[in-house]
Amino acid sequence: MAMASDGTMANGNGRDTGDGAPVSKRQRFGAAQDSPLRTPKEPHNKVTVVLGAQWGDEGKGKVVDLLAMDADIVCRCQGGNNAGHTVVVDSVEYDFHLLPSGVLNKKAVSFIGNGVVIHLPGLFDEAKKNLEKGKGLQGWEERLKISDRAHIVFNFHQAVDGLQEQQREQQEGKNLGTTKKGIGPAYSSKAARNGLRICDLVSDFKVFEEKFRMLATHFQMMYRNLNVDIEAELQQLKIYAEKLRPLVTDGVYFMHKALTGPSKRILVEGANAALLDIDFGTYPFVTSSNCTVGGVCTGLGVPPSHVGRVYGVVKAYTTRVGVGAFPTEQDNETGDLLQSRGREFGVTTGRRRRCGWLDLILVRYAHMVNGFSAIALTKLDILDTLPEIKVGVAYEVDGHPLPSFPANMDVLTRVTVEYKTLPGWQCSTEAARSFDELPSQAQNYIRFIEDFLQVPVKWVGVGKSRESMIKLF
Repeated sequence: MAMASDGTMANGNGRDTGDGAPVSKRQRFGAAQDSPLRTPKEPHNKVTVVLGAQWGDEGKGKVVDLLAMDADIVCRCQGGNNAGHTVVVDSVEYDFHLLPSGVLNKKAVSFIGNGVVIHLPGLFDEAKKNLEKGKGLQGWEERLKISDRAHIVFNFHQAVDGLQEQQREQQEGKNLGTTKKGIGPAYSSKAARNGLRICDLVSDFKVFEEKFRMLATHFQMMYRNLNVDIEAELQQLKIYAEKLRPLVTDGVYFMHKALTGPSKRILVEGANAALLDIDFGTYPFVTSSNCTVGGVCTGLGVPPSHVGRVYGVVKAYTTRVGVGAFPTEQDNETGDLLQSRGREFGVTTGRRRRCGWLDLILVRYAHMVNGFSAIALTKLDILDTLPEIKVGVAYEVDGHPLPSFPANMDVLTRVTVEYKTLPGWQCSTEAARSFDELPSQAQNYIRFIEDFLQVPVKWVGVGKSRESMIKLF
């Protein structure tokens, strides 16, 4: 008890008790009377995520296109125009690098999140080229939203990307094989906290101009051979600022409203792939963003509790663009066959992709990081002519088994792969539209993958069109 100012006793709430007895007791909530805020709630809307499970080029665009038909919102959360997705609709082949593939759905909103780095000339050029191909992209500006927190890739970022590759070649005799789209330098600016964002561009242009000049000068001091036409780029950016202004939104508020408002189907389209992730990929031969499931939360402002199903896209064999370790690579007739039948050329760079057998150690590692709900197995038809098919199931180094996928790339280049050989089916699967219509050997190939990964295969791709994606369940 505390003494009141008149000498009487006061209870813990400061109330006068006179004779020391409490006037009233504080009402306490029982279990049944607890605040409704304390009752756990299941998130109203969850995002469905599509991610690459290998080194990219798995056919994510086709899976996204399939799911985007019923989506209300389709999002990009990371990367830039170093990504490349091809989607075929009504016999028209569209190529996307920055725009979400879902932009072809005229009923859906496409959203480019804060984790994406945006090269504005590339964005508008991409839209223009796809408009010339067909009607699918008509009215794209009316259904695209861009986060005000997304960082900008400038022309000098792209020039620096090329200079850095030259330096690596001169100093180490090897490069990283980047797309030279300025992605790494732009993310470097972001991490160094001198980058510029979309919100800067659409605000006071004089302030933006001052910051831009400082950033350009910073790179010119670092790279003496860098030529930057500051005035020309500023003039160009001023035009883009006006074009961009109607598309820009507060990305955090946009996603929060979508997640907590009326029921919506929200799809997230991952760019690049698990083994190119800056943290979990085959470093340093990786991209500069998190292209695993964590990038969805940080690149869109989505709480982890709102992440729903995560679909991993796996090619029926393995490909890789550029340099870096590739344990199951087939630098022989088999690799040439996969390359020619699969038309394995990069959408972004046009580079020839290296090809090899399916590596399930690698895919299992991607599953560990992402927790795939199910798999989309693409390009099964490319294996149609092979009498036998090999699958990588274990690694050894110096005669000792490796218990996990190695972080050290020097180790990965030295691994010996243990293969499981399965019989081929040697007939076309392209006409199949159900699991039962696939040859028994192809069915067994799919079951083997499921059993090894302990993840179900939900779709199987046997061609280029939407109809060629067989849904298993």
